[in-house]
Amino acid sequence: METDRKDGRTPNQLRPLKCSRNILHRAHGSASWSQGETKVLAAVYGPKAGTKKNEDPEKACIEVIWKPKTGQIGKAEKECEMIMKKTIQSICLLTINPNTTTSVIVQVSDLCRSLMLSMMMVLYPYVFLF
Repeated sequence: METDRKDGRTPNQLRPLKCSRNILHRAHGSASWSQGETKVLAAVYGPKAGTKKNEDPEKACIEVIWKPKTGQIGKAEKECEMIMKKTIQSICLLTINPNTTTSVIVQVSDLCRSLMLSMMMVLYPYVFLF
């Protein structure tokens, strides 16, 4: 069997996947996702009454908060927050719960190239709760 990768996987073999949901008891929805070295924990809170400043009160507001493993949030993390917010807004019916805010908190424990895909897989079951 041919192995071209450091971890011994063949070229057509995926890293091991693991997913759990409803692991946080105070969140309205939560999940963890891991694929190889990539580990992501996400929680969804809301919808709760009120929207943020500069948001349309006729629609629901989505708030994405990124929490890196260590240190403060930087430019790359802010960009991930923005991409996630726009992605969630594009697939949710924001007019169903107007003048509400739903918060999505993402905790990243280890980084890998497939991080954005992993985050979206974690959030997928919960974005249709609006």
